[in-house]
Amino acid sequence: MKLEPVILEGSAVRLEPLSMTHHAALCEVSLGCGLFRFFPFPMETPEDLRGYIEAALRQQALGTALPFAVRERISGTVVGSTSYLACERTHRRVEIGATWLAPKWQRTALNTEAKLLLLSHAMERLGMNRVEFKTDARNARSRAALLRIGATEEGTFRSHMVMPDGHLRDSVYYSIVVRDWPGIKLRLEEFLAGGAR
Repeated sequence: MKLEPVILEGSAVRLEPLSMTHHAALCEVSLGCGLFRFFPFPMETPEDLRGYIEAALRQQALGTALPFAVRERISGTVVGSTSYLACERTHRRVEIGATWLAPKWQRTALNTEAKLLLLSHAMERLGMNRVEFKTDARNARSRAALLRIGATEEGTFRSHMVMPDGHLRDSVYYSIVVRDWPGIKLRLEEFLAGGAR
């Protein structure tokens, strides 16, 4: 099992390996929107976003991460980013995180389908036993979305991260494990077939 760049494509969304060629498009749809208030690093300027991409690509080169640009298939517009993170081969686990979509594409089928693609690839092709998610305890929207897709809330890491404004962030952890996957896959497919977001 090795994290290697791959394109994951559904009917609404295409996840393609993140590169510096996505920088301008990501800046255009994200900066100045307040999207990153729960991120544990600054993402306010084009330079911040360039540093984010460079750091993601360094982690990819180490084999511990695989960052994606999120593209809306109908328009071809790059609308956000998501990643596999903290890949642990021995224990067959990976995190899905650093996920964001520009405001116009939030609460659409893109995020649901992206999660289905990422989880399917992790469980069925990479052979993962566990997929983890974590979010700022204050991020009610993210927490509700994770419960909606069927992830299990496992607990809170208190004072887990120092945020750019100095706030000590509590991180809430969620997981989907291999025995959960068949039911969760069916749930996500039903959401998409029914037009749910």
